[in-house]
Amino acid sequence: MRLRRESTSLIGQILAVNVLLVCATLFMASAAAGLDLTISGQRWQFLLLAMAIILVLLVNLLMLRRRFSPLEQLIETIEATDPAQPSAFEYPEEEEASEEVDRLAASFRRLLHRIDAERRRSGRLVLRAQEEERRRLARDLHDEVNQALTAILLRLEALGQAAPPELGDEVTELRRLVGQAMEELLQLARQLRPSALDDHGLFSAIHSHARRFSADTGIKTDVSTEGEQAMLEMDQETAIYRIAQEALNNVAQHAQAGRVEIELAAQSGGGVRLRVSDDGRGFYTGHHNGGLGLGGMAERARLVGGSLDIRSAPGRGTELTLVVP
Repeated sequence: MRLRRESTSLIGQILAVNVLLVCATLFMASAAAGLDLTISGQRWQFLLLAMAIILVLLVNLLMLRRRFSPLEQLIETIEATDPAQPSAFEYPEEEEASEEVDRLAASFRRLLHRIDAERRRSGRLVLRAQEEERRRLARDLHDEVNQALTAILLRLEALGQAAPPELGDEVTELRRLVGQAMEELLQLARQLRPSALDDHGLFSAIHSHARRFSADTGIKTDVSTEGEQAMLEMDQETAIYRIAQEALNNVAQHAQAGRVEIELAAQSGGGVRLRVSDDGRGFYTGHHNGGLGLGGMAERARLVGGSLDIRSAPGRGTELTLVVP
């Protein structure tokens, strides 16, 4: 229940206790002094004593409100804070705030940071498990399913040599379909877990993906790099690659763009800055764009300690900037 509900709040309880104590003190003092309210002069003495006590109560109330005001503001700030955004909690130190209120604000701030650190840790574990499962599926598709299709293709080639001429076209079509399935299978395996990311690093993997993207969609894609590839954790490299991949998917599906520019720059203090821009139709960034996966990209960036900025407007294209320290 909120502090300003004085009937049940701490300030209300303190004030009620003070009123009872003061009233009891008033009557005890009157009894001790032997005041007789039937006598006019003593009635004025009792009235002056009562007015002094009421004045003390009013001063007490004002002091209580002043001292409890920072605590009330802190409670309102805490209630309005989103635990998923610990940086949104701002409670500046005030001269009027007591030491206990400052300690409570500092404790809540530390609690938010611990919650955020735990969310990041658990989120990175989830992403790591997802990537490990992608790697396993890609390996199974490449090593097992692809080998089975290769065996089928070899048997079809042998069958084509022994088959009668009237079945030649059917065998040729079957070989074409198997070859197409093998190509689609390899492409799926690369999407699940690009081998270039494990073998050659982030910059090379994004170069390779951009070439495939341009070849598949016909959208001209330019990639430029600056500086030496930074020494990032595997989780960070994976997050950067997945965000770039999702950004290009959005361009292919929604942007109606003719050109995409990708910039990768190594930061002077370590880390990487990724910028993906297109000349497509753009969109209103203030609207909910769940189909673009913007929330997922922002969460993935946050889990690796990065920041994601997306700027767009109808008819003016889209620019995505990711910075991972």
